[in-house]
Amino acid sequence: MYRRYLERVILLDVAINAHQEHEGLHLFRFIPGYETNIVVAGKEPLVLMLLSFLITFALTRLYTRLARIYGWGSGSVNGFHLHHMVVGILMVLVTGFISVAASPGYPWQHVLAILFGVGAALTLDEFALWLYFRDVYWTEQGRSSIDATIMGVVLAGLVLVGTSPFGIRQVEAQEPRTVAFIIIAVSVAFTVVTFLKGRLLLGLISVFFPLVGVFFAFRLAKPHSPWSRWFYSHEPRQLHRSHERFDEHDRRLLELKERFYDLIGGAPTQKQVTPNAPPVGMVDGYLSVRDQDNTPPQVRDQDDTPPPSPSSVRAGGSPGV
Repeated sequence: MYRRYLERVILLDVAINAHQEHEGLHLFRFIPGYETNIVVAGKEPLVLMLLSFLITFALTRLYTRLARIYGWGSGSVNGFHLHHMVVGILMVLVTGFISVAASPGYPWQHVLAILFGVGAALTLDEFALWLYFRDVYWTEQGRSSIDATIMGVVLAGLVLVGTSPFGIRQVEAQEPRTVAFIIIAVSVAFTVVTFLKGRLLLGLISVFFPLVGVFFAFRLAKPHSPWSRWFYSHEPRQLHRSHERFDEHDRRLLELKERFYDLIGGAPTQKQVTPNAPPVGMVDGYLSVRDQDNTPPQVRDQDDTPPPSPSSVRAGGSPGV
């Protein structure tokens, strides 16, 4: 009697655990294989994160393009322009902290995934701002935000399809530890070579599909890549072949890329900001912010001691200290 009761308790516990493991929103259960490959595999939060990322990025770009056309104002706090990147960073930090500290289950894990995707989209949409430390949203340099967004989407998509970096899981399951270590090390080396040869997207793909790195590691490097500067500088024949292969090909790809980026993020309207013009300068021990036209900070006379402006902060201290 007691044995039967114990068996029923165990079976009930197993059923409850299995049900909890497969809990989810089941948003796309009408798609064949969604339940098995996504919900049961525990990848639905990743799907929600990717969807919220794409939707947020699309809506953000739509708003900024309409704001540029119709002259709408931007968000501000106490008269200071608040970049949406700030909101995105806060969302990423908070959701990441909660996920690590609390390890929530369903449905909070799904909610955090959605919020993380929104925050990541707001942050990467202004990737160029924290790369160049100046507002280059509508310049050629601002296109790096779209580059970062595309790389993020590709990375999330590769994780979603179930591949492991450098085939770690497959190799560890099939080969002894020493052989697995050698295979993974060689895969990493080929991926690094692919990156150094200027094939950034292919290098990212080779992280999850090592055979791609093996193939392109033996291909010709792009003429302006680090590999070309290091190994083709004393081989004019190789450098000439590289220019012949990639110059015209890259020109056509660049035209297609610019059209695609114009479609996604809008065409740039401002001139490119000079990289060697820092946005701040030292004036009498103060960090003084440049004007929008990049005019240098004015140096005060030693006798003039007016209080520092809100945009000037003593290096290493607080305003006016």
